[in-house]
Amino acid sequence: MLTRDEILSVSDLPTQEIEVPEWGGAVFVRGLSGRERDEYELSMISMRGGSPSLSMFNARAKLVQLGCVDADGKQLFSKSDVAALGKKNATALDRVYNVIRQLSGLSTEDVKELASNFMNTLSVDSTSD
Repeated sequence: MLTRDEILSVSDLPTQEIEVPEWGGAVFVRGLSGRERDEYELSMISMRGGSPSLSMFNARAKLVQLGCVDADGKQLFSKSDVAALGKKNATALDRVYNVIRQLSGLSTEDVKELASNFMNTLSVDSTSD
């Protein structure tokens, strides 16, 4: 059996280099940590009129911000770059987004499940008043 120290010392975030012709070269991307994935999923929840709602606005740019890294594994972009990333070529963003999503084990079904769980939570909360 693995020990605590063995588990915590393993570098388990997969990294991949991908060509992005629209940007004129290649970028490194890596899978998200558990904390980053939670952060990403929470970033899709916004408040509207005092009630939470699911928003996919700039979802690709948010994931690209979290998953693009330099050769040392350090994030290339900060949260303040998300708006600028959202203005980049949609094909390029989609290409990078899809690889990060795959490396992170984040499927289309996961997003649908998040939306479904979110809507179920709202239904339960609205009926429990």
